[in-house]
Amino acid sequence: MKTLYFDGFAGASGDMILGALVAAGVAPDVLIEKLKLLDVADFAVEFETTNRSGISATKAHVRIPHEHKHRHLKDIAKIINDSRLPDSIKESAIEIFTRLAEAEARVHNEPVEKIHFHEVGALDAIIDIVGACIGFELLGIERFISSPLNTGKGSVEMAHGLYPVPPPAVVELMRGAPVYANDITGELLTPTGAAIISTLCEEYGALPAMRIESAGYGAGNRDYPRFPNVLRIIIGETTDNTTEDKHAAHHHTHATSEHLTMLETNIDDASPQVIGFVMEQAFKRGALDCYFTAIQMKKNRPGTLISILCETHRSEDLRAMLFAETTTIGIRSYQVERRALEREIVTVETEFGRIDVKVSRFKRHDDAGEHITATPEYEHCRRAAERGNVPLRVVEAAARAAYLSTSNSSNSHAALEAEIYDGVPVSVLTACDTTNGAHGKKEI
Repeated sequence: MKTLYFDGFAGASGDMILGALVAAGVAPDVLIEKLKLLDVADFAVEFETTNRSGISATKAHVRIPHEHKHRHLKDIAKIINDSRLPDSIKESAIEIFTRLAEAEARVHNEPVEKIHFHEVGALDAIIDIVGACIGFELLGIERFISSPLNTGKGSVEMAHGLYPVPPPAVVELMRGAPVYANDITGELLTPTGAAIISTLCEEYGALPAMRIESAGYGAGNRDYPRFPNVLRIIIGETTDNTTEDKHAAHHHTHATSEHLTMLETNIDDASPQVIGFVMEQAFKRGALDCYFTAIQMKKNRPGTLISILCETHRSEDLRAMLFAETTTIGIRSYQVERRALEREIVTVETEFGRIDVKVSRFKRHDDAGEHITATPEYEHCRRAAERGNVPLRVVEAAARAAYLSTSNSSNSHAALEAEIYDGVPVSVLTACDTTNGAHGKKEI
């Protein structure tokens, strides 16, 4: 499956996405000719090769006439629908703008139809979003995945005044997605960039196993010292993870292998408050995992082993954080291979509200059946339990039952569902035999 991976270590914006697409192989003249099908006022799009901290990147410049008017969602949708672009591009662009309008509506507590877009509603945002959709189609992208996104920090001047970074619209757009901020001051993730990525991406995480075909770097506006302000996109072929393929692949484990970096250091003179703060900072900087182990150090002193698992390109930032926040004078690092099951989030309806369920699958090479683990998201269950004034385990059981009742194997799980609805919280690993339809379960 043709997959595009957004590597947002320096955030993302509409023009960074356009630049990265051209750098990855989209022909600039073809992109510009297709943008002219919008039939809007005079505009120009130019691309230049520039440098960001030693990385050659493509900078997209969108030139538009000066405008004073604001546009509502219906105005933008009309411009796009009245264009001569293919329907697939129209639908994607309008979906992105609709998500953006919904985020603005939540921020301002206004109906969507009353939202006018300020900065993001200008013609240049229409060019950015429609241009990105054109680029994705020209490259034949079928699947979108993103890394956790760097938002930047500080404040930014907007139509309503001085706002914190990330601005409220970005916070709304990125709900449920992983973001972080490091020491870079400035707005790295813009509403336009957040809208495109959050609308299109199926999942967030490390670079998936793929055969890389091309990569491109889109330059941001600012040039930071020793920090490449670029958005990298990586394009390649990944395994098709549709449900049909999962049930058809009798000898596939549905797990991906990735190479990561483990950072470790021993501490025997830090307070528990400092150790706890280190974990907070690790996750803010994009660590995949952070944990502490009680150890015995020299001179019979009790100590703490700090372990941080991260993507390799984040190791320097996390290593610098450990040196700054702890008393360590040495940090070990080594490469590890992690094999992770593929997973998906399924939203189910329960009597306590909508709950996300994390579903992962595993097939042993010597077993014709597929094993499925369904785990309700804790935070959703906790909030639902508090709202309904019921035990947490009851909400979790209801979410599992709702997932099982909507799966293809619901008829074979009648006994299990009855057990769950009786209020018994069961963590279920089901074995689905794709050859004869038999099912089994075990507690884990």
